[in-house]
Order: sequence, then C-alpha cells, then structure tokens
Amino acid sequence: MTISHSHVILDACCLINLAASGHLLAILRSIPGQVVVTQVVKEEELKTLQILEDVENEAAIQFEQAITQGLLIIVDFESDAEAELFVNYAALLDDGESATCAIALHRGWAIATDDKKAIGLMKREASHLQMFSTLQIIKHWSEKTALDASALRETLNAIRFKGRYLPPKSDPLRVWWEQSLAD
Repeated sequence: MTISHSHVILDACCLINLAASGHLLAILRSIPGQVVVTQVVKEEELKTLQILEDVENEAAIQFEQAITQGLLIIVDFESDAEAELFVNYAALLDDGESATCAIALHRGWAIATDDKKAIGLMKREASHLQMFSTLQIIKHWSEKTALDASALRETLNAIRFKGRYLPPKSDPLRVWWEQSLAD
C-alpha cells in the first residue's frame, strides 16, 4: 500500500469496520501516512462505536486511544470553501461522507471509504485522489504483520458481524475476502 498523499482521511464506514476488527490501533500504525477523521465523523460515529460491542465497548476505547496516541487526528473545516462544499455534498451523501469528501478534495488527501455514493462522487469530482477501501487496509495490515490465517479469519469475521460489512461482488478483493474466511 503506497500512499502518494500526505494524509488519508477515513470515512465513517471504514472507521467502523476497522474498529469492529478489534485491531484498530495496530491497523492505524500500519498505514504509511497520517490518518485523520473529520469532526463530523467523530461526533456521529463515536456513538455507533460505543454500541458495537455491548459490554466491553472495546471499539470506542480503541478509538479514543488512537486519538490520544496521535494515530488518528481529528480535523474540521478550515475554510468557508470547505464548509460550502460540505453543504453541497450533503445533498447527495450523509454528513460524514460529505465532510470527508469536502476536506479531502480541498486538501488533496487520499480517502478511505466503502460508501458507493462517495466513491462515485469522488471518481467524478477528484479522480486524482487515491481511494482506499476497508479490504485494502486490512489486507495491507495482515501482510505487513504476517498475520496467520486463523487470526485473519477472526478479524474478517469480526468486521462482517460486528461492523455488518460484506464487500460488494464488484470489489477486486472480494475473492481474497472469501478465501481468507474459508481457510
């Protein structure tokens, strides 16, 4: 995984999936670039993370630790142009995706999202920006850490059930996902 931008901005769906894996901190450490999330996503998704795991609440704890340790930086709009673009995108996307796309476009940052509408919008509006998916990040992390097949299967199952994520059939890593779960 090579990132040609200074930052990678995580959309809510990727953040939830990475947190659901149970390995958020290790995964963030493996990403070769500064990882950020918008204030909008933080405010909205922290509530979701808090209910991912009913009793232990590990996802929300790791999210807060990632911020404290500087693995994840929270960013907000820095200009009227970013805020205006957020409002325009909000007519097409949810608030988290809108904020993520607006900031990424203005600052020239890579985006990590699994949201079909956000992917389509960014391909039309900012095809020069790199886009990553949950599976690309997880595959990179698993290869970088030489994760064994059993631990990888456990991680993918956690994303599938706790994050309620299933990659679309068109995802180029869908076969890798299925083979990793079957091993």
